[in-house]
Parts: sequence; structure tokens; C-alpha cells
Amino acid sequence: MKIILRRNFENLGNIGDAVDVKGGFARNYLIPHGIAYAATKGNMKALEEEKKQHAYREQKEELNAQKLGSKIENISVTIKANVGEDEKLFGSVTSQSISDALQEQGLIIDKRIIELDEPIKALGIYTVPVKLHTKVTAKLKVWVVRE
Repeated sequence: MKIILRRNFENLGNIGDAVDVKGGFARNYLIPHGIAYAATKGNMKALEEEKKQHAYREQKEELNAQKLGSKIENISVTIKANVGEDEKLFGSVTSQSISDALQEQGLIIDKRIIELDEPIKALGIYTVPVKLHTKVTAKLKVWVVRE
């Protein structure tokens, strides 16, 4: 059965691709879940309109992410932590604690987009990437200081 993909699907293709799949897979999974259309002339026209809307929405989201990214790069976050000997922290600074510190400054950022490779366990100044969009990553300055 020939279908047109409405979304990117890992093993089949990208938006707008016309692909052949087994009839049962198309009727029972792809079409009911809104992943694909049956390949007809009317659906081709509808898909073109969806592509335009998707591109417009994507462009708008990227612009908003760039604005938020410039705000993030202009501020810094200070996190106070208890310190033991050798300037080692009791516990660690995680993406959740950075997200909470940003929220205190009025920016609501989800902890999942703060890309810490591993928790911060020492005092210092760190640059932490925040992935706001697939094309936009902001650099946030995090100061970890003694409480």
C-alpha cells in the first residue's frame, strides 16, 4: 500500500515521503495514529498545506528560542552549596537545581533541556549548555559558591 508520511518516522522516512508499506501496517498503525495518509491526490494537496504550516511553526519556534537564548546568555546563576574539605561539595549541583535557580530569576526552563554531562561536585564557574531548539543552544554561566 502506498502512503504519504505526515511526520518523520524512524525506519520509513521524513515528512512528505511517499513510501510502500504492508497494508495491515498502514491501516492498523500508521493511518490511525496520524503518522501517514493514504496516497491520493487530495491527500497530497493536504500534505503540502501541512508542510507549509509545519515550516512556519518551526520558524516561529526557532525565533522564540533565539530570543530566550540571548536572555539566558546575558544572565548568570549563583548556587550556594555546603562545602567540605578540599572544596568538595556535600552532594552535587544538578540540572534540577540549575532549573530552580533560573526559576527564581523569572525564567522557567525545563531541567531536561539543561545539558549537564555529569553533576557539578566542586566550587567554581561553569558554562552549561541549554538546548532550546534543535538549532539553538545557549550557554548559561553557573557560579557554584560556598554557603
